[in-house]
Amino acid sequence: MEISELLGGTRIVPVVAIEDARLAVPLAETLVSSGINIIEITLRTPEALDAIENVSRAIPEMKVGAGSIRLVEQFAQVRDAGARFAVSPGATDKLINQAARLSIPFIPGAITPSEILALFERGFTLQKFFPAECAGGIDLLRAMASPVPEVRFMATGGISAELAIDYLAEPNVAAIGGSWIAPASLIKARDFDQIARLASEAAQYNL
Repeated sequence: MEISELLGGTRIVPVVAIEDARLAVPLAETLVSSGINIIEITLRTPEALDAIENVSRAIPEMKVGAGSIRLVEQFAQVRDAGARFAVSPGATDKLINQAARLSIPFIPGAITPSEILALFERGFTLQKFFPAECAGGIDLLRAMASPVPEVRFMATGGISAELAIDYLAEPNVAAIGGSWIAPASLIKARDFDQIARLASEAAQYNL
């Protein structure tokens, strides 16, 4: 499946780090009930693969992606856990080739014109723009829109609820990764009511 088809009309992708895999399913249930049916679970914790598997098995309507891919062997691991797409903060030939070999929809990361063009040459018209705010944010995205009109971005990194609307107003921004929706502190505290509130507000950006 093409990554654009997988994302569909979704413009907000919650990006989460889960330290306790037992909390992954209630988190996903909260997001789905709040109008968000996609999640990127980052491989930043020892529990990440179990969290991906738990959600994939329990909530099939949730599109589960694996984030922070940085090693070739992680593609098979996340595929076997049930991830439907993979995201990386950057890109290497080995990562790109392995994603293609295993037929895993892949969003590689880029931030400079040369990186963006190199990925475009490989056929990637949707790329992760990371770390968005640190690297120039909306100003850099606007600067890239005219010289590389074919590429759209999933901007991630330092984007807050207050900045979300401005990012999504840019024509070359297909979606944004939102870590503010379900921060690790709220997940750990099991504060799913607060996460539901944040997710419901974010879901309005998909309209």
